[in-house]
Amino acid sequence: MKKTEKLIGAGVGLAAITAAGAYFLYGAKNAKNRERVFGWALKMKGEVLEKIESMKTIDRETYLRMVDKISERYARKEMISGAELQHLTVELKNAWAHIDKKLK
Repeated sequence: MKKTEKLIGAGVGLAAITAAGAYFLYGAKNAKNRERVFGWALKMKGEVLEKIESMKTIDRETYLRMVDKISERYARKEMISGAELQHLTVELKNAWAHIDKKLK
């Protein structure tokens, strides 16, 4: 039974990662933004996806805290404007609704 539970957990985790990646890059609102994707934005999204992948369980509060911590690190970089970072942070936080749907 434990092996089955692990396989189910891995499948759910993989589904969440896939859903998050697809939403971040190909979501309806992102059609315009794909043209302006900066290297740091992709790197930040990648870090969020890596963190999701490494978690055994994830809930909304944990996800939002994780996005805030990653966002704080990027805020210290001089090449990133505050408006762009704020926009991406809001986008990442709003992605939780989509990720949660895929988890259920």
